[in-house]
Amino acid sequence: MHEVLGVLPYAVAAWILLVGCYGIATSRSFIHVVVCLSLVQSSTYLMLLMVGWSHHATAPVFADVKPGVPVVDPVVQALTLTDIVVGGAVTALLLALTIQLAKRQGSIDPDRIRSLEEELEE
Repeated sequence: MHEVLGVLPYAVAAWILLVGCYGIATSRSFIHVVVCLSLVQSSTYLMLLMVGWSHHATAPVFADVKPGVPVVDPVVQALTLTDIVVGGAVTALLLALTIQLAKRQGSIDPDRIRSLEEELEE
């Protein structure tokens, strides 16, 4: 049972990744693509946190921790926080580009978007 619980978070992260990739592949809207991309990004948060997780370890605040007590790796926590910030910035940028695309093309459906060559010919 302990082996199953050790693998379960990785399986959940893989499932979230696959659901997000499926959503990206089958979406009919660029807004949906951005949301699914955020879902894929959230699977990386779970993966990073599980890599740095340690059983019976305390927070990496060393002011009140005695020497020899196991602590959680603070580098992985910093990478996860950086991943969250970068994910938010990428999501904001993609949504801004989607708004500009809707203004210019009049649609956010990938099948109805004209190419730049067609615009230049007109």
